Parts: sequence; structure tokens; C-alpha cells
Amino acid sequence: MRLAKALLLAALVAAGGAAAAACDKPVYLSFDTGHMAVAPLVAEVLQRHGVKVTFFLANERTQSGGASLDDEWVPWWRARAAEGHAFGSHTWDHDIWQADTEAGLRLKPTAGPQAGRVRTLDAAAYCAELDKPARRFEAMTGQRMASLFRAPGGKTSPALLAAARQCGWSHVGWSAAGFLGDELPSDRFPNEQLLAKALREVRAGDILLAHLGIWSRRDAWAPAVLEPLIVGLKARGLCFATLRDHPQLRLAATTLR
Repeated sequence: MRLAKALLLAALVAAGGAAAAACDKPVYLSFDTGHMAVAPLVAEVLQRHGVKVTFFLANERTQSGGASLDDEWVPWWRARAAEGHAFGSHTWDHDIWQADTEAGLRLKPTAGPQAGRVRTLDAAAYCAELDKPARRFEAMTGQRMASLFRAPGGKTSPALLAAARQCGWSHVGWSAAGFLGDELPSDRFPNEQLLAKALREVRAGDILLAHLGIWSRRDAWAPAVLEPLIVGLKARGLCFATLRDHPQLRLAATTLR
């Protein structure tokens, strides 16, 4: 009887693995850091549905009064790394590009001691901003980060991208349909509307963008949308993969810092 049960379990596992391997319509869900209040819920939903995603890390201010990469969050990041998610840089201080100047890249950090104050970084200093989350991630998890980054706000310039390339980083944006809207004001873009739009428009190959908490959104996106979005996209025959499996990004995603 035990042998029969073991064989049945093995068959079910094999069938599940074969079904996953046969999925040829992947979407690439990604999360940027944020105030982290919804991070435990996000992890729970991803675990429940067996979904692997890509996280982009910055040391952002959290609702608990700390920062998203401080010691409070080490167990959370370590658990996500152990689950097999992928990870990239989002700059240390969440530096939003403003302009290119002769002196370098004009940026406005939203975190850290210079939050809200425009500063100018040369290429080497910008590379250091990209590298710092990678060093912190390795210290927290024992794993190395992929050579992928996402510029905060998605704002880039040829000079910024060239500076990042010179130190080995590849930029990742998101698909038009993959903008899930959790940054938008909830009075004008309610969760029901955002969910319906994503279920209607997302297609295989899309890179999807969400956050681990947005300060300005009053009706949080993740508790209402994340789980029905995953269920609904799977019902359409789509599956979820990390950027390690993206055909155009696979090389950078598997090159470790």
C-alpha cells in the first residue's frame, strides 16, 4: 500500500512538472521595492500558487520606520531567495533620472539621506549605486544578484544606459500591458478596473510591473488584485517565469554580480 501511494505521488509530481514544462506562454511578473507593508501578503500568495517572480531591490523607506534592505527584512529576503525567485538592482537610494549634464547624470533620490534633493553622479558613481543593492543582497542571502537593473520610474537616457552597460548591468523595463497600475490613484483607477484591464490585455511574453507597497495609493493593490490576477492569467493558459527564462534577457539574468 505504501509503495502504491508513493508511486501515485511520484506520478502526480511528474505530471505536474510536465505540465509546467509544457507551458509555452510565459509572463514575467516583477516587483520593485516599496514601503513593504504588503510584502508578507505577496510572499504568501506567490507561495500558494507556486509562482516565481523577479524582485528589483532599492533601500526604500518602509511603513515600519526602517528601510526595505535593513536587518528587519533580512529573513524575508532570505526566504524569497531560497524559494528560487530572481533579483536585480533598483539603485540603492531609488535615484530617478532627471537629465544628462556635462558633469554626469542628474538624479533625484527618493530614499536615503539626500531624498528629494537633486544630485549629479558620474558613470562610476552611478555604477556604485547599482552595485550596492547587489552587495547587500549577497550579505543578506548568501546568493549573488543577476546583472539586471530597473531604473526607478523606468526613466532612462542613452547616457544612463551606456554608463550601466559599461559596468555590466542590463536594463529591464516593462510591457505596456504589463503596467499593472498599482502606482495610480485608487479613486480614479480602482482595483476592479485594474484587474479587468490586466486580465484583458496581458499577453504571453509580457513583463509585468508591481510594487511591494506604494505610499500614494490609498486602496492597496496587492490584497485585492494579485491573487485573482494570477488565477485569471493561469486560466487563460499563461504561466509565470522569472527573467532568467526571458529569451532576450536570459544571458544578463544568469550573469551574477
